[in-house]
Amino acid sequence: MSDTQPENTVTAWQDEFSASITVIDRDFTILFMNEKSATGFAKWGGMTLLGKDVRHCHQERSVRIIEHILETGEPNIYTIEKNGVKKLIYQAPWRENGQIAGVVELSMEIPFEMPHHVRG
Repeated sequence: MSDTQPENTVTAWQDEFSASITVIDRDFTILFMNEKSATGFAKWGGMTLLGKDVRHCHQERSVRIIEHILETGEPNIYTIEKNGVKKLIYQAPWRENGQIAGVVELSMEIPFEMPHHVRG
């Protein structure tokens, strides 16, 4: 990063990013939500969820999936359709000093029909 860039440049992009970003730690505490994430979780409190246990706003099945990611490091990737919108959900561990430190969830709207390219 250049010395001439303001410090907040690193985090500013996240709030205008078109996908929802949510980050939790190993204790299931919500550490970060960008604006899109907070908007998506508005009925549960939006930004007031920061610092709270993510298990309180997830079903038991979802909690088990998060536990599996934390234990194995295997990502959980799937698509959903809700209210006429298709989304790709990508949940994967983040690491600190090589150790799994939590989970990042990216939720992004995708078109119902989209190209698939095989490269190689």
